[in-house]
Amino acid sequence: MKAAVCNEFGKPFTIEDLEMDPPKKGEVKVRIAATAICHSDIHAMRGEGSSTVPVVLGHEAAGVVEEVGENVNLTKPGHRVVVCLLRSCGRCFYCTLGLTHLCEGEFALNKESRLHKRTGEMVNQGMRTAAFAEYCIVDQSQVVRVPENMPLDRAALLACGVITGLGAVFNTAQIEPGSSVAVIGTGGVGLNAVQGAALAGAHPIIALDLLDSKLEAAKIFGATHTLNVSVPKNAEELVKGLTSGRGADYVFVTVGSATVVAQALSLTRRRGSVILVGLPAPGATASFQINQFVRGEQKIMSSFMGSTRVSISIPRLIELYQHGRLKLDELITGRYPLERINEAIEAVEKGLALRNVIVFP
Repeated sequence: MKAAVCNEFGKPFTIEDLEMDPPKKGEVKVRIAATAICHSDIHAMRGEGSSTVPVVLGHEAAGVVEEVGENVNLTKPGHRVVVCLLRSCGRCFYCTLGLTHLCEGEFALNKESRLHKRTGEMVNQGMRTAAFAEYCIVDQSQVVRVPENMPLDRAALLACGVITGLGAVFNTAQIEPGSSVAVIGTGGVGLNAVQGAALAGAHPIIALDLLDSKLEAAKIFGATHTLNVSVPKNAEELVKGLTSGRGADYVFVTVGSATVVAQALSLTRRRGSVILVGLPAPGATASFQINQFVRGEQKIMSSFMGSTRVSISIPRLIELYQHGRLKLDELITGRYPLERINEAIEAVEKGLALRNVIVFP
């Protein structure tokens, strides 16, 4: 089985032949058709996470179920599926509350890997998925069936970036029609927060970024106004100028920068909400003026993976896509074979791509 392996943090992936054990109880083996490159994968390959080398990363994927282990009742061989990093046991405290994205259940795959090199050395399954490979093994709760007529490279996008951005709008913030929204950062997640706000009927929708190319993309996804924030003061002037001097009802921070939190509060009206979506480096902290925060009765919320229940949210998003209301095709900048994964990642890091996708024969 070919896979892109990170053997040393900060170094390019190497394409290697790995061996894979059969799926165990409750697990599913998926033949990967497409895996999108997310910035979380890039952070992990730089050593900015909890992964241990050697590791196979990749977590935004779709493919076809090849084999199932014992007691699998949610899917069967031949099913076309989205593969997501979120696992849920259905029994723990959070699952019983419907917060399956916060599941605290125990899974064998949390401690074991089904991958190893031909020398016998274990290879870790990064991001709970390890989809930069021809096959992956995941818990059955991580897969959601896809209709036969949906392209799998588009379906792969639903595994992370789309559900994170749209979920922050619909599940976490639950914005009302007519709300004013600002989105800081218009990468893959930010663009989906923008299109989520558009679907929810927000106005105005203000997109803020450092790259003009991404701001142009934000217009396609529903932004009514854009601003290059290389001059921070201009952001406050624009947002307040478009919201009767008050600030936005909701400000979504989709970049992993702790310093942006204080800026986000300055763009938010009294009783408005800041929603933290992007993940900064572990240990990062933010500071803001507490007195002003309290007097303004502002709120700070966090949204992990869009507070998503994958078994419910992904089928709904598939329906929106099939009815022409959800933009997925427009997210894909380039498609690359596994052998060119380092080239695809470099383009993402340089800001030359919204989503590059690794496709398999």
